[in-house]
Amino acid sequence: MLRPKIPTMPTPVGVTAPPAVVQPTAVDPAPQTMAPAAALVVPTARPTAQITPGSVLAVVGAGTAVVLVVGTVLVSMLLATAVTAASVAVCAVVVRSLLTSSNKRRR
Repeated sequence: MLRPKIPTMPTPVGVTAPPAVVQPTAVDPAPQTMAPAAALVVPTARPTAQITPGSVLAVVGAGTAVVLVVGTVLVSMLLATAVTAASVAVCAVVVRSLLTSSNKRRR
């Protein structure tokens, strides 16, 4: 009654065709043409990065902004944790005082 019913694999109905056989075909490479020596392009040597005072200032400004944003987020998370811990401590003190005062009144 509580056993799961596992479906059985259905058997194919009707005429089934065998899988088609793929015949390999030959690939003819395209004829290669030789380019004249004058047409070859030689890359020129140039510096990879241009360091200017403006780019240095931009990098320093971006780094400062990132540090300020990450610092603000971390300080706010720390503050939220401190506020939560303080409120839990206050709740624990209140609950403890309520329990001890109710025990003193019973006697």
